Formats: sequence, structure tokens, C-alpha cells
Amino acid sequence: MEVEKEGEIDLLPIDLLAHIFTLITCFKDLAQASSVSRKWRQGVKESLARRDKLSFSGWKMDDDSTTRVVCLAFSLKELDISRSRWGCQITDQGLYQLATAKCISNLSSISLWGSTGITDRGVIQLISRATSLQHLNIGGTFITDTSLFAVADSCQELKTIVLWGCRHVTEEGLLVLVNKCRKLESINVWGLRVPLDCFVGLLTISPALQIRPKGMVNVERISMWPVF
Repeated sequence: MEVEKEGEIDLLPIDLLAHIFTLITCFKDLAQASSVSRKWRQGVKESLARRDKLSFSGWKMDDDSTTRVVCLAFSLKELDISRSRWGCQITDQGLYQLATAKCISNLSSISLWGSTGITDRGVIQLISRATSLQHLNIGGTFITDTSLFAVADSCQELKTIVLWGCRHVTEEGLLVLVNKCRKLESINVWGLRVPLDCFVGLLTISPALQIRPKGMVNVERISMWPVF
């Protein structure tokens, strides 16, 4: 009976297998499924190719395992590789590898939240290919203005960016970013070591820009300042 049941499972079409595998969120389970047979391995690959969202937050992934999955996700639009205590711990090497994936140029959202193992080098490599990016979260990292210059040059469609706790970012980086990313609607600057005058300058460039958290800037007061 056991052999017969296995035979029936093997008769499932690839499309149905792929659909079933899209419902599995645990990457460990997907890895185990891909080792069952050649057909199941193909089903797992096709399921990844259909996904438009991937989140590695909370999963114990490294550079190589993350890259292997992302490179198979041809339809990917949203990528979350935020770091958690026991979760994904990406490095610059991983960002270099991810930059080679075909889906990167089509991504609309990337989160690198809390990825303390990355630097400007890796971010620049990834961002330079993410030309369709609309939402970027690089809060809690050690990036500097150099990364913001790369974002400003490559991500003209950017609408929101989170720079929460990026203490190495300065006024210069923020001004260049807002000046070049004309579609930018919201920027989270909590914890940045920049003077209030910097936010005044940002709103002078883009009056509709939402500076978060709310209450950091007195908009009514700024609206009374003369613009030259």
C-alpha cells in the first residue's frame, strides 16, 4: 500500500505541485520537499518562480541559501531580508550575490532592516540594479551618505525610505536624496544626528514630504519661513 500511495503522489502534475508548494512558507520544508524526487524538485522551483513576495525575517538563512532562493524567484516584487535574533544574517557578500538575480531590477520593495553585517559596499552593489524600487527600509544599519548617493542616482521611482537609527547619515546625504528622488513621499529619520535646519531644507525642496515620526518638525512654523 505504501508503494502505491507514493506512485499516486508522483502522478500529480507539476502545476498542481507548484501551487501546493506556494502555500508553504517554511524554507526548510521546501528544501526537504525538493529532495523527495526530481519532479518535486521541479515543483519547488516553479513555486518559487511564481512568488511575488519573499520574507526571510525570522528564518535562519545565510548569504548562499538566501541567494539560491531569490535567484529562483523570477516574479519577485517584494524582498524582506530583515535581521532578527535568530533570523537571516546577510552580509556584503550576500548583497553582491543577490545583485546578480534576474528579479532585482523589477523589485518594488526591499527591506534590509537591522542588517548590521552590511556596509555601503554591499548596499551600493544591490541598489545600483534595483532601478524599479519604490520602498526601501535600511533602518538599523551602519550605512552612510555613500549609500544614499547610490539610492539617489539609481532609484528615481522611490516613494518611501526608512533610515531609522542610521546614525552615520548626515545632512548632505539627506539633501541629495530628496533633491534627486522627486517622487519621494515619506522618510523616517528617527535617531539621525542631524540639525532641525536639515529638515527645514528637505521641506523647502519637497513641501509635501512626510518626515516621520510625526511631530519631529513643526510644519506651521516652517511654512512661515521665507524661501529664496
